[in-house]
Amino acid sequence: MFSKIQSLCNLGRSLEALKLFFSNPTPLHTSLYLKILQLCIDKKAQNQCHLIHAHLITNGLGSDLHLNTKLIIFYMKMGEVIAARKVFDGMPERSVVSWTAMVSGYSQNGCFEMALMLFSDMRHCGVKANQFTYGSTLRACTSTRYLDMGMQVQGCIQKGRFVDNLFVKSALVDFHSKCGKMEDASYLFETIKERDLISWNSMISGYAVQGFADDSFCMFRSMFRGGLVPDCYTLGSILRASAEGGSAVIVIGQIHGIITQLGYGSYDIVTGLLINAYAKNGSLRSAKDLHQGMLKKDIISSTALITGYAREGIYSVDALNLFKEMNRTSIAMGNALVDMYAKSGEIEDAKRAFDEMEEKNVISWTSLISGYAKHGYGRKAVSLYKKMESEGFKPNDVTFLSLLFACSHTGLTDEGCDCFNDMVNKYNIKPRAEHYSCMVDLFARQGLLEEAYSLLCRIDIKHNASLWGSILGASSIYGYTSLGEEAAGNLFSMQPENSVNYVVLAGIYSAAGLWDDAWKIRKLMEYRKAKKNAGYSLFLPTKRSIIPLMEAS
Repeated sequence: MFSKIQSLCNLGRSLEALKLFFSNPTPLHTSLYLKILQLCIDKKAQNQCHLIHAHLITNGLGSDLHLNTKLIIFYMKMGEVIAARKVFDGMPERSVVSWTAMVSGYSQNGCFEMALMLFSDMRHCGVKANQFTYGSTLRACTSTRYLDMGMQVQGCIQKGRFVDNLFVKSALVDFHSKCGKMEDASYLFETIKERDLISWNSMISGYAVQGFADDSFCMFRSMFRGGLVPDCYTLGSILRASAEGGSAVIVIGQIHGIITQLGYGSYDIVTGLLINAYAKNGSLRSAKDLHQGMLKKDIISSTALITGYAREGIYSVDALNLFKEMNRTSIAMGNALVDMYAKSGEIEDAKRAFDEMEEKNVISWTSLISGYAKHGYGRKAVSLYKKMESEGFKPNDVTFLSLLFACSHTGLTDEGCDCFNDMVNKYNIKPRAEHYSCMVDLFARQGLLEEAYSLLCRIDIKHNASLWGSILGASSIYGYTSLGEEAAGNLFSMQPENSVNYVVLAGIYSAAGLWDDAWKIRKLMEYRKAKKNAGYSLFLPTKRSIIPLMEAS
């Protein structure tokens, strides 16, 4: 059994490995659990990882250092910051990797102050940071522009063995450049023996943002001479420098040629910056040609072109038509931009796009609230909802669904209840099954199983598997045997062939010492031939080659 699961893990056959894992009642070796958890991280298998966590606790492995560290990494990747902290706080011993996983997770999820506080706690506990700890801490200092704290971190680095580490030095260069300390950034950059693209980008971007266009171009040319190929981020920075520094059109044309040669011509963000650079430097024909060639014209490129027309005093029919078209679609464009950034995890850019919208509607507000919810920023989601109300916008059922999701995944029980009450009593919105699922999940995640069950009994909609699944999962974690039995019984009726429900109930019985009942459930599972749906590939093998099942249009 052990070798078979291990082989499946090594081959990346996650579904088969997880299926075999859940069918095995006996504890496995720690190394295999680590591989299974890594599979869950790679596949973003959230539900399976929760079940594995419960399985580890049931089998007496809840204190294992390496397994808990892997769980922290998983929860942080999924945006479940509260769950990660609970695992961390419950660890009897911690390694530098455990601390780093928390600091990095906080920083990646936008909890910059928590990252800095935890780094300070780590230092007070006598744990020595590694290069990844320093990198994540500096990222938090950079994002908050916390110069004093960043200088303290730099002092720690200079006293340790990572003073010449490329990863750490690049993070320091980025920190100083974004905080406007270009002389310090330049000094550190010159001490790097082998520079990578990240360190070059930090300098080029820093000079561009601070208004030193000539220095930005100088760094760009030096990077080219060093044999490094610019990426999308490099080109965006040099285009900003071109637009603000009044570069000659011939220079912008050369950059345009590089963009085309490297295959970045289809990137809307790069095209928008290129239009802006041409327009600000008087080449309206080139800007217009680029704009007309865009498949989807966004608000940034359209604004850049109109501004160029206005700067040159050209109030042509083209400019008027473009303004009318932009005015008709500006809200839709803005909403699409917020939604795009939010879904790709670029929350700060989503917020910036939202703030720059002159007109907003309920979709604008809901898009950003949804983005905050999906990426673990529960308090920001609730705060934005309150601001939305204060500005006279009426939230809809989708707004509240995002809010409830945010509250349930970040432990904001009281705030979630307030939002639900507002939806029902203040705005007279009838809850759907999805709203009730979030509320049940909200209570269940915090161990409030009686409140969750009470709500389940009161609602006047048909109970679905999602509702009972939340109850069953929480019963497993918090040891509610009787409630777990009822939830499992309902799930057995709804999903008689879903093996996960049987495994969880058997785990609840085992944790309670009810071995006979656990054995009966496993026999019932075998009798009903409960199996998971087989995985399938998006590719179809043929004798000659492998072709997609669905061809691109």
